[in-house]
Amino acid sequence: MLFECPPARQAWALSPIPTPLQSFPTDALFSNMAHLFWGLPKDDDMLIFPWLLWFIWKARNYKVFSNDDHDPPDVLESAITEARAWATAQTGEIIGPMARVSYPRTEIEGEWCQIDGAWKDTECRAGLGWYNFDPASCSILVGSCNLRRGLSPLQTELESLVWAMQSMLTHNKRQMNFQTDCSELVTMVSKPQDWPAFAILLEEVEKCKRSFQAFSLTHIPRTKNTKADKLARSARDQPYDVYYVNTVPPVTLPVPN
Repeated sequence: MLFECPPARQAWALSPIPTPLQSFPTDALFSNMAHLFWGLPKDDDMLIFPWLLWFIWKARNYKVFSNDDHDPPDVLESAITEARAWATAQTGEIIGPMARVSYPRTEIEGEWCQIDGAWKDTECRAGLGWYNFDPASCSILVGSCNLRRGLSPLQTELESLVWAMQSMLTHNKRQMNFQTDCSELVTMVSKPQDWPAFAILLEEVEKCKRSFQAFSLTHIPRTKNTKADKLARSARDQPYDVYYVNTVPPVTLPVPN
């Protein structure tokens, strides 16, 4: 599972670790480990392989126990971040070559929190979800809850931002890049005077913003916001009240169809 499953193969392919055809990765565990320990070039970029093994294993556990998929680029990002942190702790400075590792995705600087709202006109409840990740410590915090359905999907998106901001402040996280797949939400927050129908919620956003040392709200593609989307939809589909904040995704919430 560390080398042969498709997500693991993709993570290795995205990494700077050489993956010669028919040599690595293979179905022979000892051959793969020999390649990592004795077959790699003398390059600081190769030092990420223990961390990549570890985060592939963690991604497997999330899938098995929480039914939560971690994309290979996210797994690689976590491995690189942890490898750099370890190198810094050993030497007191960031190793240059390790800092130049690149892979095909936009790197997110600093701690971020992805948010989403789930709204259906046929449901009496709406769902809110957020997924917080700190690259410095590789720590995760998730939130999932439901509430009485509002008048529109946009109201639910705004409610998800307010709850996420309040939750980050509660956990003393005061430098945050919030991310949403709703471009209208970004416009609302940047020009609140143009949205008088949502004045009460937008005033709460402004109130919370003043408590952050650094705040940003950026738009990301929907395909990059699947974790928060799953948390929101799962809470919306429950027939009972849901309020969940933890360091692991809620295993009791079924994955929506």
